[in-house]
Amino acid sequence: MEWLAKAQKWTQRLTFYVSAVSMFMLVPMMLLTTADVIGRAFFARPVPGAVELSQYMLAVVILLGLAYTQQVNGHPKVTLVVSRLPSLVQRILEIIITMLGLFIVFILLWQGWVLATGRFSTTVSDLLRIPQLPFRLLVSFGGGLLFLELLVDLSSTVGKLLKR
Repeated sequence: MEWLAKAQKWTQRLTFYVSAVSMFMLVPMMLLTTADVIGRAFFARPVPGAVELSQYMLAVVILLGLAYTQQVNGHPKVTLVVSRLPSLVQRILEIIITMLGLFIVFILLWQGWVLATGRFSTTVSDLLRIPQLPFRLLVSFGGGLLFLELLVDLSSTVGKLLKR
């Protein structure tokens, strides 16, 4: 079981550092959007390609931040009914929901890989001609990190269930 604890710690550390990259992407996105708004409003000259760049930066922020949000339990949960159930039933439902999440994220990871490496892998953006491949691969990478975080949650929930 020591290897499981090490794997969990490694996964959480990796997720944290990847999310730090995501956080640092917010500042240039904010500055670019501000410059675009000021240029559009006061000089009637928007920043060329600002919308495209903002879209790509937003994709990086979202895809690299999903796993960290799972790690800190930041995803919204509705516990109106579940909180009234016995703890054993709550744990079993949590395991079922986590396994469903693993299945959905696996499909996202798989289809992200298929899209990234398929026949459209050489496409570029319309205005700035930025290759889309790295951003399509981010779907699989972010999905893989989220998958690992869900596995960590699943193992800890099963561990809590077995300790009863």
